[in-house]
Amino acid sequence: MNQTSNYYNQHAQAFFENTYQVEMESLYAPFLRYLPEQASILDLGCGSGRDILAFKKKGYQVEAIDYSAELVKKARELTNIEVCQQSFYDLAENNKYDGIWACASLLHCDRDRLPEVMGRIFKALKPNGVLYMSFKYGNTDREKDGRQFTDLDEQQAQALLDQLDGVELLQQWVSVDKRPDRNEEWLNILWKKQ
Repeated sequence: MNQTSNYYNQHAQAFFENTYQVEMESLYAPFLRYLPEQASILDLGCGSGRDILAFKKKGYQVEAIDYSAELVKKARELTNIEVCQQSFYDLAENNKYDGIWACASLLHCDRDRLPEVMGRIFKALKPNGVLYMSFKYGNTDREKDGRQFTDLDEQQAQALLDQLDGVELLQQWVSVDKRPDRNEEWLNILWKKQ
């Protein structure tokens, strides 16, 4: 995790410029339709702050964390929201959020710790709370440019879901990367706390 965080600290400006203007409405819509008006949303691994800014403009109550100190600074500058520097491994809230948005962040979670982190996420969600998460589509653990990646496919997502009590699948789909220079596929997942 530290190696990955170091990458984002060193490349924060380039990452920000590559991501903060990407159009994400087609991913927001499936998530937001399950949330009440003015819902409380945690952006878990907020990166540039693009998504919390969009949710804030739509009238939601937003909080955000990211593990990279430099990206926390960028997200604060973009959004005027008090973003906390924190790892998803340390999430410790209880019944606090209507929704948790983990867009391209949990793909940096060690595969063997995903069940633990999911437990933390669903503890932090209110009853009927919804988690959106996205992973690069695949089934391997790999390193690229000094960052660790945990890819996920439908079978692995189902195996993970099977380890959780009181969680149901709402929706799952594959999309293509929204950045103009990318053609990677992503697995998008919406799970609900019963």
